[in-house]
Amino acid sequence: MALVNVRTAVLGGGLQGCCIALALADRGVRVTLYDRDGALLSRAAVANEGKIHLGYVYCGDTSLATARILAQGALAFAPLMRRYLGTTHRFGSSMPFVYLVHRNSLRSAEEIAAYLAASHGEVRKSAAGRDDAYFGIDLRDPPRAMSQPDLEAAFDPQSIVAAFETAEIAINPLLLADAVRLRIAAEPNIALRPRHVVTAVEDKGDRLRVVSDGPEGCEHEDYDHVVNALWDGRTKIDVGHGIVPPHRWLHRFRYGIRFRPPPGAPSLPSVTIVNGPFGDVVSYDDGTVYLSWYPACMQGTSMELVPPEWPMEPPAALRARMVADSFSALSAIVPKLIRIDPGAVADLAVKGGVIVAWGETDIDDPGSLLHRRYRIGVTAQNRYRSVDPGKYTMAPYFAAICADSIVES
Repeated sequence: MALVNVRTAVLGGGLQGCCIALALADRGVRVTLYDRDGALLSRAAVANEGKIHLGYVYCGDTSLATARILAQGALAFAPLMRRYLGTTHRFGSSMPFVYLVHRNSLRSAEEIAAYLAASHGEVRKSAAGRDDAYFGIDLRDPPRAMSQPDLEAAFDPQSIVAAFETAEIAINPLLLADAVRLRIAAEPNIALRPRHVVTAVEDKGDRLRVVSDGPEGCEHEDYDHVVNALWDGRTKIDVGHGIVPPHRWLHRFRYGIRFRPPPGAPSLPSVTIVNGPFGDVVSYDDGTVYLSWYPACMQGTSMELVPPEWPMEPPAALRARMVADSFSALSAIVPKLIRIDPGAVADLAVKGGVIVAWGETDIDDPGSLLHRRYRIGVTAQNRYRSVDPGKYTMAPYFAAICADSIVES
C-alpha cells in the first residue's frame, strides 16, 4: 500500500500524540489527530516543568533500567524535535539542575552519590559518538558533589545534607507547545478532530474504527492504523481493545506554579530535591520560573481506568494556599526565594496536569513502582498501537519508533 493512501488515527493531542502525528506525516502518512480539547497541548504537556531527564532522579531503580531508557530518550529529544518541527528550533532552556538530598530523603547521600555516578555511566554510553545531541551540552563530566561551604552559601544546610551539580536541563514546555501547534496547523498530511472524546476503537476486518463523541454527537471513522497516545484515558481504550495492563496504575494530579520574578530579584538556581515527596525550582533563560512543592501541589490520586476530571486551574482559595505553602517550603530550602514576594510577581499562573505511571503506592513508599519508569514504550497489536511515554522526555523517541513500525508494516 502506498504511504499516501495509508490513513492513521492518532488519539491524543498531547506531546506524544503530536510527535507521532508529525513523525508519520514526515514519512508521507495521512494522519487524523483526535483531541478532547479545542486546542492541542493544553493539559499535562504544558503543566510540567519540561525536564529532559537523564535518569538522575530515579535513584530508586538501582538496576539502572530507568536511567538507561531515559538517557536514550533525552539524547534523541532535540534532534528529533528539530526534525519534526522542520526548523532549527531554539529551545528555551533552564539553568542546569542541582540535585539536593533532603535530610528526610528515602535514600542516603552516599546511596544517591553512587547512583548518580552509575546512571551517568549509562548517559555516557548513550552519548558515545554523539556528544552534541543533548542540546549541545557537554556530558562527559559526571554529577559533581558541591563542597560544604558552597552548599551552605546557596541552600539550607539544616534541610539539605548534600548537593550535586549536573548538566541536566529543562526546556520551557510552553514555548515548545506553541511551535508544535504552528507546525501541525501547517502540515497538509494532518487533519484535526478537536473536541472529540474517543470512546472506543473497534475491529472492522482489515480496518479499525474510531468511535468518538464530537460536536455533532457520536461519530465513527475507519482507518488502516490507530495509535492510542492518550494520556490519562489511554488505559480505558486499551482494555476495550483487549490489551490488559501489565501492572496496576496510578493517576496523580499535580499543580505547578509559573511566574516572572520582579525586576531586581535574585537569579534562582534550578533544583530538584530528592528522593521522595519534595519538589523542584526551575529557572529558565527567558527569566520565568516554575516551582512545585509536592506536599502542597499534589491534589489527587486515582486508580480508576479513567481518573476524575480534576480542574486544570484550581479554585481561588486552593490556588492561594498552594502558592503560599510552596513558596514557604521552598524558600526554607533555597533562601534566594525568600526575597521574592509571590504577591508582587507578574504573570503568576497555576496549572495542573495528570501524572500516569504503573504503581499502587505513592513516591513516599521506597518500594513503589513509581520509582522505576522503564516499563514504557510502544505496544503493538496488529494495526493498533498503544504508546506509554512514561515521561515528557520520551515522546519524540517513541514517536519515531511508532512511526517506523507503521511504515514498515
